[in-house]
Amino acid sequence: MGPSKRVMIVEDDPLLSIVEAKMIEKLGYTVVGKAKSGEEALEKFDELNPEVLVIDIQLAGKLNGIETVEKLRELYSNIPVIFLSGDNSSSILKKAETVDYIDFLLKPVSSNELSGTLQKAVEKNEMLSQNAA
Repeated sequence: MGPSKRVMIVEDDPLLSIVEAKMIEKLGYTVVGKAKSGEEALEKFDELNPEVLVIDIQLAGKLNGIETVEKLRELYSNIPVIFLSGDNSSSILKKAETVDYIDFLLKPVSSNELSGTLQKAVEKNEMLSQNAA
């Protein structure tokens, strides 16, 4: 698979954050960092330089996951985003559609769901890199 892909997790539940990190690493990816809030994610993003963002929609702090991704898009890149949420109501899904994302996974997320979605994110990232070159 080549060098492992760098994933950042934005999750305000400490237990879920640990579980998600273990799952992602078991699938062969590197978790380069975590944040508990959108604000913290924005602060750490540059330094961590992740290739994929796994982000909860409901976060501690002022910004939710969707607003955080909107800000990241303005500031940085088209980083592939995987949304996680315990809420898949139509209002949340409609709001998520305003930003480009790879997948919207309902918690609790399984390793199989995450595997396919991470693979799609990595492929998109590689495609973006090739187009930029």
